[in-house]
Amino acid sequence: MDYTLLTDQDKEKMLAFLNIDCVEELFTDIAKTQGKCEINLPSDGKSENELIKMFRGFAEKNIDISKMPNFMGGGAYDHFIPSVVDSISSRSDFNTAYTPYQPEVSQGTLQAIYEFQSFISHLTGMEVSNASMYDGASAMAEGCLMMLRQNRKKKKLLLASNVNSLWKQVVYTYLTGTEYEIIELPADDGMISSDVLEKMLDDEISVFAYSQPNAFGYLEDSEKIGEILKEKGVYHVASVDPLMLGVIETPATYGADVIVGEGQSLGNYLNYGGPYLGFFATTKKNIRKMPGRVVGRTVDSKGRSGFVLTYQTREQHIRREKATSNICSNQALCALRACVYMSLLGKDGLVSIGKNVIQKSHYMYDKLIESGKVEPVNSEASFFKEFPVRLPIAASAFTSIMRQKGILAGVPAWFVCADSDKNTVLITVTEKRTKEEIDDAVLKITSLF
Repeated sequence: MDYTLLTDQDKEKMLAFLNIDCVEELFTDIAKTQGKCEINLPSDGKSENELIKMFRGFAEKNIDISKMPNFMGGGAYDHFIPSVVDSISSRSDFNTAYTPYQPEVSQGTLQAIYEFQSFISHLTGMEVSNASMYDGASAMAEGCLMMLRQNRKKKKLLLASNVNSLWKQVVYTYLTGTEYEIIELPADDGMISSDVLEKMLDDEISVFAYSQPNAFGYLEDSEKIGEILKEKGVYHVASVDPLMLGVIETPATYGADVIVGEGQSLGNYLNYGGPYLGFFATTKKNIRKMPGRVVGRTVDSKGRSGFVLTYQTREQHIRREKATSNICSNQALCALRACVYMSLLGKDGLVSIGKNVIQKSHYMYDKLIESGKVEPVNSEASFFKEFPVRLPIAASAFTSIMRQKGILAGVPAWFVCADSDKNTVLITVTEKRTKEEIDDAVLKITSLF
């Protein structure tokens, strides 16, 4: 941008307007803190080359997942991302595109979002999907809120206690100050009990929300849950791991009203915890109540195909009190990466990754349990790629020791589920882990005890 001259006369006008005598008066509050802290900067100057080397040295002190096997999970997963995803998503056509309020100048972005919605609808088995959301946690909160609004006579949400603790905090935050109340369904050995669920579904419960898999990685009995909710007339909100849907039935099969989830594992890197993207899918009858935006396909006056924002019921578009949500936006670039990733995988690729993950995670689990050095938390439970084991020592101490041995061996279970004991660790195995890495990790883990 062009340089704009600031003359002495300009400064005098501003000072007069602010009713001060000099620029230094603007910083009087800051001046009070001067001398109370020292910044240890080198006295000698450094060249650009020297600075680059210095900061690279700082960066190398960080643990890089490319330098050691990563068995961590708990909501962020180290899956393989084809280089094509980076290539397409980094094109200037996409990463400089403006938010698509003006369809006439955003056709490429709108089409990419439309394709993303289509993929999510096919993947979840639901009729409609929105243009993505901030993350999985906010998607779950929005899903609960949307379904709670369907029945004004019932004011309670039943939330499974084995939902990721960080997600639960978001749900509680969303419902703070509303007329709704949250009741938590206790978990037994990390699993939902259908008997307890049935007993807790009284006449005031409007919505039940749970995760599949849950925070422990265990797979819930979605069929039984669906049967109970249908019999009781309770709305059904389910969060899912999208990569499991190639090998495990979607909750849509069992009557889910809303399916949400975290899309990070669909072609997005760990990114130090974000940015990620949430997906949100529901039935066609809920489309006008769905938060966020929906891109639709149409034709213009000349019969040419085009894309438009069909529904955009956010507070920026309509009156705040009429908006479906006041805290949501579509994560266009992250959703684009997910779209490219899913198009590369296709149905067969999704099935292949799902089977690969199941085989490797169960192989590691079986080896650990057979060693007799660690204990299962629930030997009857099934899992997809993540599982908990109980250790003879605290999980936080265990992960620290294993880092020193060159392995990111898991996440303390209390991090994702506050009710978990301190000796339980959550281990994740993705398709990136080789048999050699798994065998080496098992040997080093079991040799500790």
